[in-house]
Amino acid sequence: MNPFENDCQNVLKLLKDWEPRLLALPEEIISNRKNIQDRSIRQILGHLFDSASNNIHRIVHLQYRENPMSFPNYATFGNNDRWIAIQDYQHENWQDLVQLWKYANHHLIHVIRNVDLTKLENQWISGEDKLISLRENIEYYPQHFELHLKEMEELINF
Repeated sequence: MNPFENDCQNVLKLLKDWEPRLLALPEEIISNRKNIQDRSIRQILGHLFDSASNNIHRIVHLQYRENPMSFPNYATFGNNDRWIAIQDYQHENWQDLVQLWKYANHHLIHVIRNVDLTKLENQWISGEDKLISLRENIEYYPQHFELHLKEMEELINF
């Protein structure tokens, strides 16, 4: 059994629970309420799509490239906010964005379920003097996912 299966099941359950909830939210809530980082629910969801997309690439690259691997960390130096702005998630069609988020995460789960377990200690250079193993990368993702769902929950209940 894949050592990450429980986390995979948890993410899939959250996707199933959150999709209809997100689709039912009114425009005012998804666009106008902002968190401490000045992000709307639209922007947080866009960030979660970016996170899934970047993690798919990391996981794939960590299975065949040099070790440790040099690969850009999109989240350093505020670049994840640049990604949000450049892609203009604030004005993305909401139904499309929810589906992007959902299916990117479904594919990420597929990738995790098919990871070469002999490569789990391969590392990428995520910053100066910071190495992250494939195992750590996979283990951290559900925590990151849930952190941002909690942010959206706070904005919904504001």
